[in-house]
Amino acid sequence: MPQLDPDAHQSLADMREVMDNADCLISQQEVERALDRMADEITRDLGDKLPVFYCVMNGGLITTGHLLTRLGFPLEVDYLHATRYRGKTHGGELFWRVSPEIPMAGRHVVIVDDILDEGATLAAILDYCREAGATSIATAVLVDKRHDRKAAPGLEADYCSLEVVDRYVFGFGMDYQGYWRNAPGIFAPKGM
Repeated sequence: MPQLDPDAHQSLADMREVMDNADCLISQQEVERALDRMADEITRDLGDKLPVFYCVMNGGLITTGHLLTRLGFPLEVDYLHATRYRGKTHGGELFWRVSPEIPMAGRHVVIVDDILDEGATLAAILDYCREAGATSIATAVLVDKRHDRKAAPGLEADYCSLEVVDRYVFGFGMDYQGYWRNAPGIFAPKGM
C-alpha cells in the first residue's frame, strides 16, 4: 500500500479540522429549496427563449449542475473560467483561464456562479458578455454576501435565493484553499 506524503497527510488533517470546526450557515436542505425557487424564476423568465447558460468555473460547477437539472426547457450549456482567488482566501487580480466556445451574439445568456461577493469577477464577465453581443444577460448565483464592498454600485444577481453574512464561506462550489467545494451546504471556518 503506498504511503502518504507526510506533508499531504498534514494537509489532509488540516482540511478535516477546518470542516470539523466550521459553522454551518446554510444546510443542504435550505440550498435545495433555494435552487428550486431559482429554477422556478428562471423558467418563468427564460423558458421560451432557448438560452445559453455559462458556468463560471470552478465555483459555479456544483450550482450549475444542480440548477440545470431543475430546468425543464431546452437550453445550451458552456463554461468560462475567470477567477480572482486561485486557491487563496482573498481575491486578487482577475485571471482569465478559458473563454466560452458557444458564441453569445444574439443569444439570451445566463451566467451561473456560486457567490456574489465583491463582484469584480462577475462585473468583468458581464462586460465580456456585452462586448460579445448578447441579446440579454442574466446572472444566477447561489449566494449573495451581505456587505457594502461591491465592485460596482447596485451590482446584484438577477437570480439569487440565499444571503450569507460577511464571512469567508465554503461548500456547494465555494472552496477553502482549493478544498471542500463538495461540502453539502454553506460553511464558514471558525474565526473567519
